[in-house]
This record gives sequence, structure tokens and C-alpha cells, in this order.
Amino acid sequence: MMTSQSPLLSIVIKAHERLCLDKAPLIVKSPGRINIIGEHTDYNNGFALLGAVDKSVVLAFTPRADNAIRLHSIDFDSTFETSLSTLEATGLEWPNLVLGSVIQLQRSEQNLSGFDLVYGADLPRSAGLSSSSAIACGVIYGLNKLFDLNMSVNDMAWSAVRTEHEFMGVRCGVMDQINNLRAQENSALLLDCQDQSSQYVPFEQQKLSVVLCDSQVRRKLSLSKYNKRRGQCEEGVTVLEKIKPGIKSLRDISMDFLQSNKSLLNPTVYKRCHFVLEENQRVLKTCEALRNNDLESIKRLLYASHEGLRDLYQVSCAEINKLVDGAMQIKGVYGARLMGAGFGGCTINLVEESQIGTFLNEMTKVFRDKLRKSPKIHVTALSKGTHVVNV
Repeated sequence: MMTSQSPLLSIVIKAHERLCLDKAPLIVKSPGRINIIGEHTDYNNGFALLGAVDKSVVLAFTPRADNAIRLHSIDFDSTFETSLSTLEATGLEWPNLVLGSVIQLQRSEQNLSGFDLVYGADLPRSAGLSSSSAIACGVIYGLNKLFDLNMSVNDMAWSAVRTEHEFMGVRCGVMDQINNLRAQENSALLLDCQDQSSQYVPFEQQKLSVVLCDSQVRRKLSLSKYNKRRGQCEEGVTVLEKIKPGIKSLRDISMDFLQSNKSLLNPTVYKRCHFVLEENQRVLKTCEALRNNDLESIKRLLYASHEGLRDLYQVSCAEINKLVDGAMQIKGVYGARLMGAGFGGCTINLVEESQIGTFLNEMTKVFRDKLRKSPKIHVTALSKGTHVVNV
């Protein structure tokens, strides 16, 4: 239970009181995602090491006696009204994630009524923190609670994935959504994307802070090369499956098998597959290093991940590379890399708590001297996944 209200929570509550009068809301907090290591592995049935951050979407729901749906976005200062009987995507971008999430629940024959929803976020948009997944998961989780739908975590996660596929045009995997719903405070989540099983890896003992440096290079995944990268991995699987029937994803392929059949693959496709196989191994080695408090190994593994994203998967950019290279020169940094799908967004940096001040000062210089931008740096903590807030 929260003993004090965050600024965002207070803003959402006040907006709800103004728009919904005396109705008592169900309040849900849905956090953003960080990925410590394991990029582009989810849709290849691989491994990822994840966490939820203390920046989130806050949603206030109230049920209605009719089938009307009324949405109010604090961030867009806009209201949209429709009904359960006339649900469809709109020409406005901001309501579509909410409406798409409701449509997915309708298709699974969930028993819904109308509702009012007021929501806002302190998550940077298009910064690689999965703000869209936070909204979709927050909506589905909230409606599950509001109408006693008895959905499992996996059911909610896959409904959110289908929303992203259909209404955002992003062929994402399930890691962001599972993490959003399962994350725990002070722990990282090791997710096996093949069967959605997970285990918690203690994080607090390392005395490391998770610091995000926002490149301020924005991208829309549906308009980027994200879907193309997924298609290239699928192309590799299709070719290799002809040699070894039964292969369903890159998870089923060893590095020796990939290298022995390299000549059959387009060179670019080979690079994509090579990265994914190496990244899966880096995830498991990072978990081992965390358990053993082996900070030097963590540092090497995270930077190797960035090199792979830069050179083999080719999803980095000049601004991101400068931020990573700058961070790796600073005392007390135990790993820096591109985080998220790429083509912009944030870097993730694991920084010794005692060196946070030095890190902020030095990275401010990198932003100003190398990027010619004002710094946007967020010191975060691993937090709880989507949950009801009791005020």
C-alpha cells in the first residue's frame, strides 16, 4: 500500500475526480520495462533478463451501467468516447492501444461492460521503455480486475501482444508483456520466451543503479526496420529447417550447426542469426555473474551485447554508440549498451551507486560535446510489475 502519493498518481486522481465526479476508481500502475541483456531474442524463442522501472502509466478505471467507453488521456489532454458495440481503430493514435486491448478481450468472449478510464504516464515515449506495452498491459490488467475476468498472466500478456501486432503494426514477442505483469522489486526476471517460464535473479546485492541515457533519437517501431529483422531471422530458420527438419526457431539451432551451414544463408541473414545465438548465451552468463557478484564479467557481457547489436544486428545509431563509448570510460560503470529494439531510444548503464555523481557529470559532457544535446538521464530502480494501487 502506498503511504504517499507520487506526482503522477495525484495528477491522475485529480483528473478522475474532475471527469468522473464522485465515482471511486480502481487505480492500476503499469511500469515501463528495462532489458538488462537479451535483445531481439524474444521472437526467436530465446532468453532475456528483464526488470520493471519506477516510471509508469497510472490508470484510473470506473465501471459504467451502460456500454459506453469514455477515455481521457492526461498526456494528450484529450477525451474520446465510443461504446462496446461500435469498437474499432480510430484515426487518432492515442486511443488505439486502449481500444485494441478491449477488442482483444471481446474476441476472447470476456464479459465486459462500459467503463471510464483516465490515465497518464511519466514514461518517456519512444525511448525503448515499452510505453505501449505498459498501456496495453495496464488496460487489460485493470479490466480483468474491474470485471472479475479471471485471466491468467499468460492470457493477459498474449492479449497485449496481439494488440501490439494488430493496432500498432509491431510484430513483437512476449517478453515485454510477461515482464510487465511478473516483475518484482529488487529482482531481475530471467524469461524463457519459448515457454514463458521465468525465475527471479537477485539484483540488489550488487549495489548497482540502473541509469538510462536517452539519446532523444525517436523511432516508430512499426515504421522502422524492426519487422524486417524478425523476417530475416525467420528466413534463416526456413533455410536451416530444410537441412534439419523439426527446427521451429533459432532456439533450436546450435552455433556449430549455424556455422557449418553458413554458406546456405544470405550473409546478412547469417549475421542476424549469429547475434541471436550469442545473445542467448550472454543472458545466461550474465545471470550467473549476478549470482556470483562478478561485476567485471557483467561489464564485458553487456558491452559485447552492444557490439553485436551495432555490428551484427545493425540496429544502433551514431548517437547511441557515442553514449555507450562515453559511459565505458567512466569509473564505476559495469556495463553499457543499447537497450530496446534499436534505431534510437536509450542506453542502459549499470553504475556503482557510489559513482552516480561522477557518472552524471561525465555523461552530461558526452551529451553536450558529442551529441550537441541537453542531457536526459534517468536514475531508476527495479520495481514491482503491474498492480493495483491502494490509496
